[in-house]
Amino acid sequence: MSLNIVLLEPEIPQNTGNIARTCAATGAALHLIEPLGFSIDEKAVKRAGLDYWSKLSLFVYAGLDDFFEQNHGPYYYLSTKARRTYDQVEYPPGAYILFGKESRGLPENLLVRNEETSLRIPMKPDIRSLNLSNAVAIVTYEALKQQGFKGMETAGELHDLPWDEALGKSEE
Repeated sequence: MSLNIVLLEPEIPQNTGNIARTCAATGAALHLIEPLGFSIDEKAVKRAGLDYWSKLSLFVYAGLDDFFEQNHGPYYYLSTKARRTYDQVEYPPGAYILFGKESRGLPENLLVRNEETSLRIPMKPDIRSLNLSNAVAIVTYEALKQQGFKGMETAGELHDLPWDEALGKSEE
């Protein structure tokens, strides 16, 4: 696995669904640490992940201790309380990037014990935080960029279609 995205006690199913889709599109594994604020069987999660849910590498843990017992870093912790920015580190293949619950973030004692690998996304001082799924996407693509987007399609193909056909309109 080139990257591991970890959500500690996520609360909003739509965010987790969007993050699942980002993980499926990038090949990153998604790790969910219970308790969850929803069931992963809920329609909202699957709807946000669309048909990509089946392409997701998903792992669920009974709690933070269970997660750390089963995985062996390196770990990076995202928080608005961190002093370093997410682009100031190199993410090796297999890195675990942890994000906290929407309402409270990661526990501060975890950040204090891991200050060197606690990271933030810069933003204006009067803004509390970004949406969780947006924050995950920003950091995920930075890490994958550093790894050269290995295994990902990096170029598309353009087709010179007539204007109506390009817009999906057909003559009747």
